[in-house]
Amino acid sequence: MSRNLDLALLRTFAAVADQRSMTGASHVVHLTQGAVSQQIARLEELVGDALLWREPRGLRLTPAGERLLGRARTLLALNDEIWSEIEGGVVAGPVRLGLPYDLVGTHVAPALKHYCEAFPQVDLTLVCLPSPDLLATVHNGQLDVAVVEEPLGAESGETLAVDRLVWVGARGGRAHGRTPLPLSLVAETCVFRPPVQSALARQGRASRPVFENGGLDATRATVRMDLAVSAWLATTVPGDLAILPPEVGLPELPSFAVTLHVAPAARGKAFHELSRHLREAIARLHLSA
Repeated sequence: MSRNLDLALLRTFAAVADQRSMTGASHVVHLTQGAVSQQIARLEELVGDALLWREPRGLRLTPAGERLLGRARTLLALNDEIWSEIEGGVVAGPVRLGLPYDLVGTHVAPALKHYCEAFPQVDLTLVCLPSPDLLATVHNGQLDVAVVEEPLGAESGETLAVDRLVWVGARGGRAHGRTPLPLSLVAETCVFRPPVQSALARQGRASRPVFENGGLDATRATVRMDLAVSAWLATTVPGDLAILPPEVGLPELPSFAVTLHVAPAARGKAFHELSRHLREAIARLHLSA
């Protein structure tokens, strides 16, 4: 005998996974915290396993929860697409998206792939620029949607996540000990440059540029060869590089907000669905970090 999953339970579960709290999820799904807790308990009863662990920093998915979440998102996305078609809302048209170099990669790419597969009538154009340039471009109407990195406390868009800026070097490298400090950032307009330079100035540490304006891959290669150190958001550091610990003597760096910006003229389902895919992608990235 076939059984049916309750999509309302799955939608609540996905919201809890994204927000890492029952309270946060209650605002997303417009239920009381008690109702959210009851729905999660009901879903755990149906699957016969615990889906969430409670930790000091919030809720975390169990192995069973991680397995369920991916399939739950697939079902929810399909449900939403079917309803969109039933209601006569074809998702189509040109969409211009801006992303910083370090967020494209493996973090947002799967979400963009799913978006393009789900809505084949959308013509997506991707522009990669440093965050300050993306902000200017979306504000002047040249981009429809942009995800940018902004200093925490000075963010102007919808905050999707908060991440710490860290020093990055070659595994087993020595560049961090050289004077002046060899430094490689992706571009002259990199949003991380002012806080990095300010932190070094407060420490009285001189630095020199090693490689600029060569793109993320070139910066990564420069650091991997131990020619320089760099500064990246912690969740974007690739596995072949190392986050340098405080013991190496480099100054502490601030946290940044990852924010979503939508141009005033960007109205319609194509932009709404893209924003939803980006929110979920960034939430999954930081939930697994």
